[in-house]
Amino acid sequence: MKSSIVRSGLGLLPLLWLTGCNTVVLNPSGDIAAQQAHLVIVSFLLMCLIVVPVIALTLWFAWRYRQSNTSAKYDPDWDHSTKLELVIWGVPLLLIIVLGLITWISTHLLDPYRPLQRLDENRPLPADVRPLEVQVVALDWKWLFIYPEQGIATVNELATPIDRPVKFRMTASSVMNAFYIPAMAGMIYTMPAMETQLNAVMNKPGTYDGFSSNYSGAGFTHMRFKYHAMNHADFDAYVAKVKAEGGSLERADYMQLAKPSEKDPVRRWATVDKTLYDAILNLCVEPGTPCMAQQMHDDANRNARHKAHQEARRRGASEVAKLAQADAEICTTPADKTQLSMKSNNASVSN
Repeated sequence: MKSSIVRSGLGLLPLLWLTGCNTVVLNPSGDIAAQQAHLVIVSFLLMCLIVVPVIALTLWFAWRYRQSNTSAKYDPDWDHSTKLELVIWGVPLLLIIVLGLITWISTHLLDPYRPLQRLDENRPLPADVRPLEVQVVALDWKWLFIYPEQGIATVNELATPIDRPVKFRMTASSVMNAFYIPAMAGMIYTMPAMETQLNAVMNKPGTYDGFSSNYSGAGFTHMRFKYHAMNHADFDAYVAKVKAEGGSLERADYMQLAKPSEKDPVRRWATVDKTLYDAILNLCVEPGTPCMAQQMHDDANRNARHKAHQEARRRGASEVAKLAQADAEICTTPADKTQLSMKSNNASVSN
């Protein structure tokens, strides 16, 4: 008897280790991650409405109709029950409908491109609060953060004020990666020559882990950074400290930084080239390299002119002459205002 109790206790011992786990995904510090955690819990409980009864009935049937139980009714000719069919098919169907409705609503409310409407469940977003923009570049194997509003840049260190929306604009230098701060929001993929976005907010000060959640090569394991969420006064002091350290991140410095390296220490720059992020996004950091946005802009104009000429030739010579005159006077929008963006795995160009 004692030995069985001891064995049962030893079997439950590993569960004690879980008490020391940091279940950050289910206990986050940012409103977006909190809503995602709530969605996970609700979905889990709804699915338990099916899973738990099925497991219980399986065990009950195994015990009820065991070979030694001669009192159990044996009915080999039974083959149909309308009531049982309604339960077996109706309950899962209703569950799928409910889960589908919750998923559809949450997919739109938690769209990473959607600007935030609240700071948390009890506080709407004040009308005069502007989001802090942070430009993120996934390098091999480190993270570059550019703060265009503050004019600073850092590597493997991110800081934002609490209770202020943050708009992340993200891209990558070489291969696909994934940006993930579990305490703040879900992971977002980054890809070269494309931009993804994430709107999120942090509600509690502290230091949190951020990392790459998509394998990207030999240095993937150490592609981590610390995220510091702080009050507004501390954030202003942090920016002042970075500016006091000096240094400027220019295109030539970025080209050296972009070379593959592992376990990079935290680095900071007091100033940064204002055009650097757009150059990274358009794959034209190196001098003399044509930007993808410019090439796509020119291709779009050429295609439009080609179609217009075909239509004019179909209509007659007078239309061709008018189109030639229009081509001579045409004025196009500067291509440096063109951006590449990616949403739901689609690429688009917008002026």
